[in-house]
Amino acid sequence: MAPSFMFEAPSDEEPELSESKDEDNEEAEEEEEGDEAEDRPSKPKPKSQSPWDFTSYSESVAEEHARRGTTSVDFKISKILQQSSAPAQQEETSDSESDKQVDYRSEDEDEENSNARDNKSFFAPAEGASFHANSFMELNLSRPLLRACETLGYTKPTPIQAACIPLALTGRDICGSAITGSGKTAAFALPTLERLLFRPKRVSAIRVLILTPARELAVQVHSMIEKLAQYTDIRCCLIVGGLSLKAQETALRLMPDIVVATPGRMIDHLRNTMSVDLDDLAVLILDEADRLLELGFSAEIHELVRLCPKRRQTMLFSATMTEEVDELVKLSLTRPLRLSADPSAKRPSTLTEEVVRIRRMREVNQEAVLLSLCTKTFTSRVIIFSGTKQAAHRLKILFQLAGLQAAELHGDLTQVQRLDALERFRKQEVDFLIATDVAARGLDIIGVQTVINYACPRDITSYVHRVGRTARAGREGYAVTFVTDNDRSLLKAIAKRVGSKLKSRIVAEQSITKWSQKIEEMEEKVTEVIEEERAERALRKAEMEATKAENMIAHKDEIYARPKRTWFMTEKEKKLVAKEAKASVEKEKGSANAIISAQQAEDLKMKEKRKREREKNLPRKKRRKLEAAREMLEDQSEINEPDGSGKHKKEKEGISFVDLAYRRAKAVKAVKKAVDSGKIVKKSNKSSKQYKQRTQSRTEEMRELFENDMSERRQKSSSNAGRKKPKSSFKSKSRYKRR
Repeated sequence: MAPSFMFEAPSDEEPELSESKDEDNEEAEEEEEGDEAEDRPSKPKPKSQSPWDFTSYSESVAEEHARRGTTSVDFKISKILQQSSAPAQQEETSDSESDKQVDYRSEDEDEENSNARDNKSFFAPAEGASFHANSFMELNLSRPLLRACETLGYTKPTPIQAACIPLALTGRDICGSAITGSGKTAAFALPTLERLLFRPKRVSAIRVLILTPARELAVQVHSMIEKLAQYTDIRCCLIVGGLSLKAQETALRLMPDIVVATPGRMIDHLRNTMSVDLDDLAVLILDEADRLLELGFSAEIHELVRLCPKRRQTMLFSATMTEEVDELVKLSLTRPLRLSADPSAKRPSTLTEEVVRIRRMREVNQEAVLLSLCTKTFTSRVIIFSGTKQAAHRLKILFQLAGLQAAELHGDLTQVQRLDALERFRKQEVDFLIATDVAARGLDIIGVQTVINYACPRDITSYVHRVGRTARAGREGYAVTFVTDNDRSLLKAIAKRVGSKLKSRIVAEQSITKWSQKIEEMEEKVTEVIEEERAERALRKAEMEATKAENMIAHKDEIYARPKRTWFMTEKEKKLVAKEAKASVEKEKGSANAIISAQQAEDLKMKEKRKREREKNLPRKKRRKLEAAREMLEDQSEINEPDGSGKHKKEKEGISFVDLAYRRAKAVKAVKKAVDSGKIVKKSNKSSKQYKQRTQSRTEEMRELFENDMSERRQKSSSNAGRKKPKSSFKSKSRYKRR
């Protein structure tokens, strides 16, 4: 039996650090973040490492395209531009009319009162937590970790790091929240690494599991831990989808100390990879915990928690940790400490937030507004969030055709292409990163100047995470949100959060008109690129099917001899979970669009009217069937609605005998009336006559018995008519009780 993972006394080497290191830390504190210090002639300071490196995790995009026999979108667009006689040129910045920034004025000043429940009693008091420390030496970290922090340029702990690291070293369960860009990754990585320095090294085991909702965030956390543990013997492993399954199986069998994973791929390995388990797990960390506890990840998280030992340390971190603790109770946290370094809705003081109102008649010009902003006002280090993968890909093509260097990041790309897009944007090889919500959480790309919400986020939480990609660690940043008439509720929430600092940007009409004309001219080229991609995709799919058929013929026995991969849910349960997720999203949309515009109300009214007109033109039989089905649905909804006491009404099963008899009598009466009026002719049924003849004797016998019984009852009633009416035979039940 492997020895349990216990805490030991901190290293004796910590107080014996040289004074020169302290002097270096003090000098680094005086530097401004993001600026390079001047080299001193006596002691030159080494250049600090970057904590993120996305290229070392997979092959290059060029190698992948060569292996798959495909070409990149940039190559297709450049080929089309070379064939074109008049390539698109960027708009000159010397327009007579420029953009304007004015104070935002809300059209609706009504504020909704939100009553938050007080769930503080679930958490242990965190009165002794200190959110201030002058250096990492004060946090009782060992020499290798202090050296790594110095190498990465970390000099002074942030508030969440100063509060979390000492408490995490004591083994307490922590629920931490802090503003975006405040160093939450290092807040849970440093105490975890400090704890692993004193692990029993003779026994290899997976001791720490870190779960993230997105692959890119997992890569970033893994890169950070690798850099912090570069002067130790602690091994870390990355387990995410999209990368080599065999390589991950090999890495897991070697029993690394830390595993950074996405939930789905980790469950796959635990069920289908031999010699992999979590029996010796000591620490479970959920990064972006509120996203992991949502319906899309909830089942997988609960399955992983079930596989973890009960005696463990659990830590949850997010920028928007909710007050709801029902899910936390299910995760079996033991009196956790709630550490909130900053209010979850607090905005960075260096962030400038703006809105661009897109009126209903101008929604077709939304792409022109975006291109106008990106060519005149926000020209570099910009992240653009779109609503769908198709919209992101179309914007990528438009930007490239317009001469703007852009990269895309969404779920339709391979993992190699996604990591390459992040690395190109980090190295400033491209000025714009067009992404979906996969890049909205946790990604820390230094130097992002602007975030543009081309598609309005679905709620204020998504908005907070999106705009948190800029203005990080005290730097300045801009957040621009395109708001249509359908997004009034979110606009009200943003205005309530930002207050008087919210600005409204008015884009020049001349620039919008100019870019609208250019987009119309580029439509043929966009269509050509999309068609070429579709043909390439079809060819690639055909090649894959042919290769699969060849492998099945050549290695049939080997393929069928492999054990089938299993999952913790059946296909039916997967569909039910997906259905619940879809229903919850639709419910959120319905609650978000409680305030609808006049045009939406008119559209709903016309839709209902057209539906009624179609029903009127149906035959009477079909119309009655529809009405009956609608009534049944209404009855079912009434049954399922809970009453005032919170209990559901008793469900009805079928109909009562009285209703059935009434319906049958009514039907017989209607048939008889139709026969009498001559509308229908009743056909003689030979089988029924034969049946009557065959059962005539039995019928007569029953009739005689009935008549005899009735005559006896009449005689008894006539004999008792002159007598006095007897008293009621009811007697109290008390006489039957035992005395």
